Amino acid sequence: MTVTPATPATPEASTDLHLVVTGGAGYIGSHAAMRLLDLGHRVTVVDSLARGHRGAVATLAAAGGARFRFEECDLRETARVAAVLRAAPVDAVLHFAALAYVGESVEEPLAYYACNTGGGLSLLVAMREAGVRRIIFSSTCATYGEPEAAHIPIAESVPQRPINPYGRSKLHFEEILRDEAARPGDAPLGAVALRYFNVAGCDARGRLGEDHRPESHLIPIALEVALGKRDAMRIFGEDYPTPDGTCIRDYVHVEDLVDAHVAALGAIEPGRVRAWNIGIGRGYSVREVLEACRRVTGHAIPATSAPRRAGDPPVLFADASAARRDLGFAPRRTDLDGTVRSAWNWMRAHPDGYAD
Repeated sequence: MTVTPATPATPEASTDLHLVVTGGAGYIGSHAAMRLLDLGHRVTVVDSLARGHRGAVATLAAAGGARFRFEECDLRETARVAAVLRAAPVDAVLHFAALAYVGESVEEPLAYYACNTGGGLSLLVAMREAGVRRIIFSSTCATYGEPEAAHIPIAESVPQRPINPYGRSKLHFEEILRDEAARPGDAPLGAVALRYFNVAGCDARGRLGEDHRPESHLIPIALEVALGKRDAMRIFGEDYPTPDGTCIRDYVHVEDLVDAHVAALGAIEPGRVRAWNIGIGRGYSVREVLEACRRVTGHAIPATSAPRRAGDPPVLFADASAARRDLGFAPRRTDLDGTVRSAWNWMRAHPDGYAD
């Protein structure tokens, strides 16, 4: 059977795209789904709710009305996913669904390969069966492992040598995408892999937030201390070769990250997998983040010293010049206090998260 892929289109050129968002009940996926709805697109979210939130789905449904659809489904249920994709013409898939705790991936590697690699493989099989040939993949800077200092900031040309099952599970799926895009046929796959650095912040209108259970991200952990949900924040290592002795990371605002996905929709090319780093191109230390949280909240936020964690490089931040050049991606929310404030506003309004 000859399959005709959906005609590539950019959100700016059309407000009648139908986009499937996997993992759309999670932190980044829900923000992406909301942006697409705000742009006038039709959105179907596919999420197992194993770690996503019904509260996020309800918020999206209220915003999208008839343009929003939710399917509670595990991506490894290939036939069900194919049925979702066949139900109405789909222009592209934005694939966020994943397990994303580095430490957990070391303890439960098979779960990470089953979900991140196996789930992605099942999705691609379903896409082929349904004739959907365009995908944007939520990848990660963890595929680079621990680059040498000479490779900081990290460009896309840096060798991908992940050091944990999480990074390997994401890299394996990038490799699967490349193989599927190179497959001979009348309808080649076109894919974009966006490799994120640290993601932070929340929807400026307070509709969606960050609610991981357990929480492992620096900014929300510091804010939980300010809310009285933790006694203190732990700083893992204060003797790194950095100006204040703590690790330095690149923090991209979640809404800028979503902007990159919107831009990438217009960059998908049949038969090709393209990859870009997404970050702000500079780093903030753990102490700088802590001080920003103190300024924004007005709370002391006590911190205690803890030993270094294995596998934590001193400095990691992105060279995002290729995304700027090719996608026109220019992060607009680079003020650290502003990023923290957007997260704090949501957490104060939702001290128990989505409570679902």
